[in-house]
Amino acid sequence: MMEKIPTQTGTRDQLLSDLKTVVHDAEAWLRNSGHLTGDELKAAKAKFEQTLASAKEGLSEYQQTVVEKTKEAAKATDEYVHENPWKSVGLGAAVGVVIGMLIARR
Repeated sequence: MMEKIPTQTGTRDQLLSDLKTVVHDAEAWLRNSGHLTGDELKAAKAKFEQTLASAKEGLSEYQQTVVEKTKEAAKATDEYVHENPWKSVGLGAAVGVVIGMLIARR
């Protein structure tokens, strides 16, 4: 039957943390860029670029995970519909009636 698809909270949390770091570094870099000397500016830029690259990599990995999980969910749904066609038709009809009633109320 249908198998529960696990979520990867750790990956999402790490990605959010990386994005917050990117924003924080960007704000700090913009705030202090007028006061930095040549070497300090180069170091700040290198740190910002490294943080940005890390966030991009994390986003790419998270996107790949989401695509894989979506494909698994679609396959499980397809299998369920093939195994239970009349239940699926009934469920679709019930959802359609509910949506129709909600639209008619407006």
